[in-house]
Amino acid sequence: MSAIIKLQNVTFDYPSGDVKQIRALESLSLTIEEGEYIALIGPNGSGKSTLARHLNAILLPTAGEVRVDGFLTTREEHRWEIRRRVGMVFQNPDNQIVATTVEEDVAFGLENLGVETPVIARRVAEALEMVGLQSLRNHAPHLLSGGQKQRLAIAGVIAMRPRCLVLDEPTAMLDPRGRREVLETVMKMNRQEGITVVHITHFMEEILEADRVIVMDRGKIVHQGTPAEIFSGELDLYSLGLEVPIIPKLIQMLRSGGLNIPAGVLNVDELVNFLC
Repeated sequence: MSAIIKLQNVTFDYPSGDVKQIRALESLSLTIEEGEYIALIGPNGSGKSTLARHLNAILLPTAGEVRVDGFLTTREEHRWEIRRRVGMVFQNPDNQIVATTVEEDVAFGLENLGVETPVIARRVAEALEMVGLQSLRNHAPHLLSGGQKQRLAIAGVIAMRPRCLVLDEPTAMLDPRGRREVLETVMKMNRQEGITVVHITHFMEEILEADRVIVMDRGKIVHQGTPAEIFSGELDLYSLGLEVPIIPKLIQMLRSGGLNIPAGVLNVDELVNFLC
């Protein structure tokens, strides 16, 4: 794998009303490999969303540098290429829906890019099929469920053919069914299409399928590793205000009781297979 995003000693300060500034990121370095699925977790105010907004130059570092596929985010002439490569999906899908039909909404960004009509039609059809909304192409977006709206927002980004998808708590406003729909879509984008994913979430069970988990606190990366390493029981996640998902928590209890459960076991099916 090759790196698609590199952050080197990135510091970011939000301006405040007085002379003091609010430091959100401090000397943060991170390399994201192409095709990786990264989960980004941490308590409120840890800098997760600020970091996400640096990945496609919505925010620019106060110090240090961010490069996307070699392009420097602080160079204005590079931002067009950066935003073609990194697509953003936010918490509230209603804020990203702009058209009167599902099909028109997916086409909106492509039309603004000046893409030719036959290409738009093909990309819209492909994007809707990827997210499972092809049968709803003529529906009004406001009639969709929360999960369907978020999948529509993802389709609008996917149609622009990004190499990296950054999702900032995309399931925070959804019910369990909607969350499952969105997660399945994101996993498909990563595993089948090879799109790099950076997924910010406060639902710990959502990170179990990630390749790597980044734990942030106070603007810094304090831990990183595979989900198995993060939930091994060796890290004190509770001190950061983070919960351990129920199955990894049960596995920790069984291990502490003397059961030798392999490190790769994280979900119900794997646990049942091992116990049987």
